[in-house]
Amino acid sequence: MDTVINKVAQSVVKTINLENFYPKEEIVLFDLKDHLFMELILKEKEYRENLKNTDWSVYAGKIVGITCTADAIIPLWAYMLAATYLQPVAKDVMVGDKEAVIEKSLLKNINTINLKEYEGRKIVIKGCGEKEIPAAAYTEITRLLKPIAQSIMYGEPCSTVPVFKKKN
Repeated sequence: MDTVINKVAQSVVKTINLENFYPKEEIVLFDLKDHLFMELILKEKEYRENLKNTDWSVYAGKIVGITCTADAIIPLWAYMLAATYLQPVAKDVMVGDKEAVIEKSLLKNINTINLKEYEGRKIVIKGCGEKEIPAAAYTEITRLLKPIAQSIMYGEPCSTVPVFKKKN
């Protein structure tokens, strides 16, 4: 009986699955609207009091996106003030809706990659998966790897689209 050889596993091609960089922590939103007068007007004294009386423990260990879903004019310092309360308890704090926070977290995680591991290698950036990966993540991994990779491909090791190949 012939032995089946997994040539993909033996190849020098290194596969990167961007889903591995997806944030593992729960992502929640802190909506400034809930702290505005009539959910529309920011009154500084009331806003500060509302923030002071908020139970911040519900954000512990989570990635928090500060947003405002009301059509209100919010001064920039209001985001800053909310961040001062969130920063000590949350895993991370950023501005944006859930999709923006996922994208920013993904990019942050991608930038922790050990580039030495990929120097001079043929790399496949895995395409399809369980989670939706934004285009910015594919662009960022390409930006990081292009200066050091032998080649970059998109797809699956058995079926790839060439993206970049270093000239000799």
